[in-house]
Amino acid sequence: MPGFVDVADPAAPPAGLAGAVVALGNFDGLHRGHRGVIARAKALAARLGKPAAVVTFEPHPADFFAGKSVIFRLTPHEAKAAFLKSLGLDGMITLTFDRALAALSAQEFIDEVLIRRLGVSGVVAGYDFHFGAKRQGTPDFLESEGARKGLAVEIVERIAQDEEGSLDAVSSTATRAALQRGDVALAARLLGHPWFVEGEVLHGRKVGRQIGFPTANIALDPSCRLMHGIYAVTLKADGRTYGGAANFGTRPTFDDGPPLLEVYVLDFDGDLYGKQVEVAFIGFIRTEAKFDSVDALVARMKLDVEQARLLLAGR
Repeated sequence: MPGFVDVADPAAPPAGLAGAVVALGNFDGLHRGHRGVIARAKALAARLGKPAAVVTFEPHPADFFAGKSVIFRLTPHEAKAAFLKSLGLDGMITLTFDRALAALSAQEFIDEVLIRRLGVSGVVAGYDFHFGAKRQGTPDFLESEGARKGLAVEIVERIAQDEEGSLDAVSSTATRAALQRGDVALAARLLGHPWFVEGEVLHGRKVGRQIGFPTANIALDPSCRLMHGIYAVTLKADGRTYGGAANFGTRPTFDDGPPLLEVYVLDFDGDLYGKQVEVAFIGFIRTEAKFDSVDALVARMKLDVEQARLLLAGR
């Protein structure tokens, strides 16, 4: 990505990001709350005449402390970097969340990581951001230390799920919960954009082709806990976007195998094998089900495709 600095664990301020204003957080999903933090970081950087970047962590701290994958990841690293570039940021700095980083006190994180290693001039974080060993670093502590050490610090207040502020705050947790219920419409409202996945189109058993519904098959991250079911989607490949009807699940009518995303691309006649595609989830149609016969499945799939067309037309 020309002009965008994507760097991991720098020992000194990365070239192009010297004196940057950084937005701090995990930024999984890059939802509206995250983008509020990023917008403030960009505005502060513009006032100071500095680059703007995100500082994030891999693996997710919850995964590190659990010793295994426990978090339903909403945005893989590559997709996160591309999204941040599209928001006009100058870079993304990824810090490896390991035992050494987890053991740093809040004071040490500010002094050793933010100031000495990264050389930041400003920091922006959300109202609920905590850092340092045992999460002892609070937004108030960050502000007070910033004032003491000459760092510009801004804390972004809670961003509500609706315009009236009557619902809970926008969060990655709320987004994950919506997707686990199949409520991709709510997830899109929380994120500010449809939830999407990326992956390579794989060769499958060609069962869909045999029954008149050829599909582009994509293996999702093992952490994905999207509700198994049928969805109206869009698929982007080679710079073009198509509508589609997708099944995410285990195909109980056929083999009840490992979860797989299978996209029937509407009005498409071509070869997608081996291509990297992006699939965005627009609407939920039904839960995945086992049918008594292939004919019954095909009859239902025809209805699913029509429903997908309606949902896509109504966007």
